[in-house]
Amino acid sequence: MTTAYPLAWPSNRPRRAPQSRKAAQFNKAVARSNLMGGSWTEKNQITVADALSRLQKELDSIRAGYVVVSSNLETRLDGLPRSGQKEPADPGVAVYFRIADKPHCLPCDTYRRVADNIAAIAAHIQATRAIERHGVASVAEMFSGFVALPAPKTCWEILGVQPRSSRAEIERAFRGRATEAHPDKPGGSHDAMARLNRARDDALQGAAQ
Repeated sequence: MTTAYPLAWPSNRPRRAPQSRKAAQFNKAVARSNLMGGSWTEKNQITVADALSRLQKELDSIRAGYVVVSSNLETRLDGLPRSGQKEPADPGVAVYFRIADKPHCLPCDTYRRVADNIAAIAAHIQATRAIERHGVASVAEMFSGFVALPAPKTCWEILGVQPRSSRAEIERAFRGRATEAHPDKPGGSHDAMARLNRARDDALQGAAQ
């Protein structure tokens, strides 16, 4: 099952190295010419709420259903990322949805802020719709390259603990799973142990303080 939190990144899409992520200039709903001094400033940065509004408009325009916006931001009651939180170490976003009963996923971790990655996905859909106007291909055909594969297990699922567990709970779960994953154990392997080590490292980054 695809989770809204924590981030469920599609297994068929490579990740961008953290050092290669960049700052974006997705501003709020203000024309650039109207910005202070005619230039973009940090206070004009788009918020998560603003970006979600843009995304929803674009998803509605392509009649997308069963939408899940997956990120490392904790969610509101409606399952969408809550605005005003501290930026997570991993700002990636993956938007899962269905068109014509086929599952799709648009992931983005190009930018350093969750809001900017959401806005980038909205902008991508908008640009794709513009191409559709030429009548060469439908939206469904143009999104065929983004058919969603089953999302890989999250670090929490691999360890068998709840999201935001304490560091002690994470370490205890890791030790228990390591007795099965270790290559010297029956059924264990170097790959399984490496996967478990990565899950522990990722979970410790998001552990409850």
